[in-house]
Amino acid sequence: MNAVRPPALTRRPATPQDIPFLFALRQQTMNGHLVASGAEIDDAHHMARLMHRFECAEVLLQEGVPVGLLKVSRDALEWVVIQIQLVPACQGGGIGAALLAEVVDEATQAGADLTLSVLKANPARGLYERFGFVIERENGFSYEMRRKP
Repeated sequence: MNAVRPPALTRRPATPQDIPFLFALRQQTMNGHLVASGAEIDDAHHMARLMHRFECAEVLLQEGVPVGLLKVSRDALEWVVIQIQLVPACQGGGIGAALLAEVVDEATQAGADLTLSVLKANPARGLYERFGFVIERENGFSYEMRRKP
């Protein structure tokens, strides 16, 4: 894959000071998909998802301004793409695909399976399938997908 991240995009570990931005980002990017999938959109649910594996969260910056979130857990044999979220102004320009390509390359080099969960109503499923993810199972709201190295 070897995609290159756009030059102006940098990453840094998320801190507690980022929570207000990340919470608003989650609401902005996920509410439509959650409603369309029949899932919860209350604040408590959003906060629980935001705080899940927060130690793995990286804030995405463009020219120093927060524009997104990348959260990937990297355990020995299985990595999990927990969240990729971008502000709407940064969507559709290949940033998400470039980030996913980097994670796929890193997981492949590490010999780790890569998994993720995608809401049934989220069009990102097509992106994940283009990167070789396949549906392993589903629940009422989402598909669980895996990509082997």
